[in-house]
Amino acid sequence: MPVGQAIRGLHSVTLKEAGAKPTTPFITEQMGFRVAASDGDRTRFAVGPGGSGAWLDLLIEPGAGRGRVAVGTIHHVAWRTPDADQQHRWWDQISQSGTPISEIIDRFWFHSIYFREPGGVLFEIATDGPGFTADETAAELGTQLVLPPWLEPRRAEIVKVLPPLAVSL
Repeated sequence: MPVGQAIRGLHSVTLKEAGAKPTTPFITEQMGFRVAASDGDRTRFAVGPGGSGAWLDLLIEPGAGRGRVAVGTIHHVAWRTPDADQQHRWWDQISQSGTPISEIIDRFWFHSIYFREPGGVLFEIATDGPGFTADETAAELGTQLVLPPWLEPRRAEIVKVLPPLAVSL
């Protein structure tokens, strides 16, 4: 695939829920989003400067059930934060809202916190660093299977069950 056609980000994320409350107050008051547009059952929220990569759409479908983990579904929505200090502030704010939240988890390449917004969607807030070049150069990224240290002892088992991957350039 030509470099110009590579995926470089996501335009927006859509949450489909049965009702706007209590998700709307949570994402505006706790997460800092603001209403950018509304059309029928869809409301677009923006964060920061807005635009591609900074939009969240809330689609209201009365009777919509809660999501479930299954093949072909999205497990969670990840948001980024620049550093550990800001992530601690996020943790404090979400925790003080009464929303159950994970401890800060070291993922080797970044640190993560997880919580469910009131409509049930799992959110992650992850730090930008230390980054994927913590253990390999930028030129090496994507050229081999790299595992976090805690999975390295299971490398043979993991490799054995991976389907073959054919890369064509």
